[in-house]
Amino acid sequence: MREKLQRFMMGRYGLDQFGKFLTWGALAILIVAMFTKLTLLEIPAVLMLVYGYFRMFSKNTYKRYNENMKFMGIFNKFKWFFDQKKRNMQTRKTHHIYACPKCRQKIKIPKGKGRIMVRCPKCGQEFEKNS
Repeated sequence: MREKLQRFMMGRYGLDQFGKFLTWGALAILIVAMFTKLTLLEIPAVLMLVYGYFRMFSKNTYKRYNENMKFMGIFNKFKWFFDQKKRNMQTRKTHHIYACPKCRQKIKIPKGKGRIMVRCPKCGQEFEKNS
C-alpha cells in the first residue's frame, strides 16, 4: 500500500507553506461558520480546501513553486512587521525609541540618562531628548 502511494505521488508537488495556510485557513473558517451559523462561509472554506488539494496533487511543480514564493513574500512582510512591533515592545523597559526630526530614522536611546544630545546615524542631525 505504501509503495502504491509513493508511485502515485511521484512527480507531484506535495504540501508546502501555502498549502498549509489554505488548509488551516479553511478549517478556521469552517469552525467560525459552525459556531455563528453562517452557512455562507462554508463555500469559501470548501473552495480553499479543494484548491489546496489541487495544488498538492498537481504535476505542474513550476507554477506551484512560483505560487508558494509569491505567498511567502507576502507572508514574510507581515511576519517582519509583527516581529518588529514585538521587538519594540520588549525594549520599552530599557530604551526609548525616537525618530529623527529630519529623516525619520528610528533611534534607540537607553533610559535613565537624563537630557542628552542625540546624533542621527543616518543624516547626522543632532537633537535633544529625555532618556
